[in-house]
Amino acid sequence: MTEEIMLIPAGDSATQRLGAGQQIKVINTAGTQVVDCWAFSLADAAEFMSMEHTRVEIGRVSPRTGDQLYTNRRRPALTLAADTSPGVHDTTLAACDVYRYERLGAQGYHKNCADNLRHAVVAAGLDVASTPCPLNIWENAKIQPDGTQVIAPPVSAAGDYVVLRAELDLLIVLSACPQDMVPTNGADATPRDAHFVVLT
Repeated sequence: MTEEIMLIPAGDSATQRLGAGQQIKVINTAGTQVVDCWAFSLADAAEFMSMEHTRVEIGRVSPRTGDQLYTNRRRPALTLAADTSPGVHDTTLAACDVYRYERLGAQGYHKNCADNLRHAVVAAGLDVASTPCPLNIWENAKIQPDGTQVIAPPVSAAGDYVVLRAELDLLIVLSACPQDMVPTNGADATPRDAHFVVLT
């Protein structure tokens, strides 16, 4: 059976419902694109994948293959089942929003991951009260020895992918980050398409 490759448009989002046990492969098609990932329980959207809780449970700031990603109720939501990249992902940075772009000097409205999430969950019929910190797949937000943090270009390569296995019935939201003012999405700061495949 041929896998159906789905688009995450540059600067925009895509959603996918997963049943427990299903897997989703998220593909860094160009190699430089960060994808913000959220997961919400379909049984109760007030339960969601939480980076704060995940860091406590796994004991580090970037998940490795085999790690589970936990909800705000400390239940596994996703498992990082495979990762062909060097494994540099971020769990510390809030999703970009209009206020972030204002501080960076953007003039007028700038697309952002927080709004991408809001639009996606409304379209999916979920009531989500806030914007959880996402799993920033492939984001290279280096924590320095002195405690400072530097956003650098991703170290992933074209075609790298992660596979996430659902441990609950979930709504997954994936945002191809629209950041074009710092090198989140490569040295040229250019958002690009990413893709995903649901594995059965």
